Amino acid sequence: MTAPVVALLGRPNVGKSTLFNQLTRSRDALVADEPGLTRDRRYGIARVGERQVVLVDTGGIVDEAEGMEDAIVRQSLLALEEAALALFVVDARSGLTAADAPVVDALRARNRPTLIVVNKSEGLDAATAAAEFYALGFAGPVCVAAAHRQGLEKLRGAILEHLPPTLQETPDVAPEGSAEDAIRVAIVGRPNAGKSTLFNRLLREERAIASDVPGTTRDSIEVPLEWEGRHYRLIDTAGLRRRGRIHERVEKFSAIKTLQAVESAHVVITLLDARAEVAAQDARILAEVAAAGKALVLGLNKWDGLSAEARGRFESEVERKLSFCQYAAVQRMSGLHGSGLGELMAKVARAAEVAFVDLPTPALTRVLEELVRRHAPPSQGGRRPKLRYAHQGGKNPPRIVIHGSGTARVADNYQRYLNNGFREAFDLWGTPIELEFRASDNPYKDKPNPLSERQYRKRQRIIRHDRRKR
Repeated sequence: MTAPVVALLGRPNVGKSTLFNQLTRSRDALVADEPGLTRDRRYGIARVGERQVVLVDTGGIVDEAEGMEDAIVRQSLLALEEAALALFVVDARSGLTAADAPVVDALRARNRPTLIVVNKSEGLDAATAAAEFYALGFAGPVCVAAAHRQGLEKLRGAILEHLPPTLQETPDVAPEGSAEDAIRVAIVGRPNAGKSTLFNRLLREERAIASDVPGTTRDSIEVPLEWEGRHYRLIDTAGLRRRGRIHERVEKFSAIKTLQAVESAHVVITLLDARAEVAAQDARILAEVAAAGKALVLGLNKWDGLSAEARGRFESEVERKLSFCQYAAVQRMSGLHGSGLGELMAKVARAAEVAFVDLPTPALTRVLEELVRRHAPPSQGGRRPKLRYAHQGGKNPPRIVIHGSGTARVADNYQRYLNNGFREAFDLWGTPIELEFRASDNPYKDKPNPLSERQYRKRQRIIRHDRRKR
């Protein structure tokens, strides 16, 4: 049965994200002393007594919102629409202000059960801090200090008391994290590459704020998705700018969260804006994905409407500037219009399968022998490496362990030859392959010589004599 939804509402900068992190016992939401930091809805699981709730963090509700603020307010109201209980978070230090009025109006207009949470009440008399909020007519108030973890148990008890008595009365919202076998997919790219637009199109709802303004998304948002019978965990991330342009502390945290999303993903969709040139930052982002060893699907976004000449020019740039990730599956697409998304998700599913593929040792060894037969490893210092057999040493990405002698002398270009040979033989497109070389130990290396020195010299003379006769 579905867990009830509890939404955190309030004006900006009253501590909603701090309270979200405390109640979910996580650090998922970005927190800073800056109004308007949270923009999209963030979901998490919180336990209150014997029940679980889906907790929703929101950006805040303000009066006469325009542009970005209007989009943030819409996200907050969507959270309120699906909530079984609203937590109206206010600031004990500033008291009830005119800025709280739009929140009060929204709560009354939608007639949701509401509990007032008076935050930042540390060091204050609880009765005094709560007094002026009684006049609003909502349940509570409950005084807490989220940053100091004060009053949280009392708040959990109040939430439990004001939840609807049965789960059937709550909206049908699936808690995040329900499908254990879900494929984790992170969407990354430069600012304004169309990540949030693709995210919303795949989810078929306005789940993240999409705007032409670069840097709209500040935090990583993770949402479950079912696509053609498969379960996914879709992660929208903040755009990665090059380090020299990152000045704000919040933007640095956003970049860290994006890299953490890459690290936790099974497959990464990297979006390139086909209407712009392939920039050095695109290569840096892909280098981060490759270094993390993640399966990769390259989305050439905003492909619709481009002329044949522009398409050819962009594809040439991709091939020339991003040659180091030729293993990536490539999809031409439009997140805005939805073209190519079926093929995109099919390639994501295939890349995930390839990343966890089982490679039998006999088959790997046969391919290795054939590759060596076609082109033997070049000699290094007068000695040629001998590669004897291979087996699988890991998954995600697939790791192939090659045994032999002189393996430390295998040249880089020959390693690339082997890598490409294994990829083609087993159809391992969409994931990097790691090669590991191990030298076979000499079984007599540490054993004492059973022959005397005189016997050893005699035997060596006989061996040399036989060689000359042959």
